[in-house]
Amino acid sequence: MLLPACALLVLVNLVTICRYRQDKQRARAGAWRVPESTLLGLAAIGGSPGALLACRLLRHKTRKQPFASLLLLIAAVQAGAAAGWLLG
Repeated sequence: MLLPACALLVLVNLVTICRYRQDKQRARAGAWRVPESTLLGLAAIGGSPGALLACRLLRHKTRKQPFASLLLLIAAVQAGAAAGWLLG
C-alpha cells in the first residue's frame, strides 16, 4: 500500500515540475500561461515539494503574491499533516 502511494506522489511531483517549467517557458515567449489555479491545484494534491523545487530552480513565481503565500500555506499544511501522520 505504501509503495503505490509513494509512486503516485513521485508522479504528481514530476508533473508539477513539468507544468511550472512549461509556464516559465510560456512566460518568456509571451504565450498563453498555465493558470495559477492549475499550478496551486497540483501543489494541493501532493505536488508541493515539486512546486517549491521548481520555483527555486526556475526562479519562477517567487515574488508573485498572493500565489507565493498560498503555495507556502499549502506546503505547511501538508508538512503538518505528514508530521502528524508519522508521529501518530
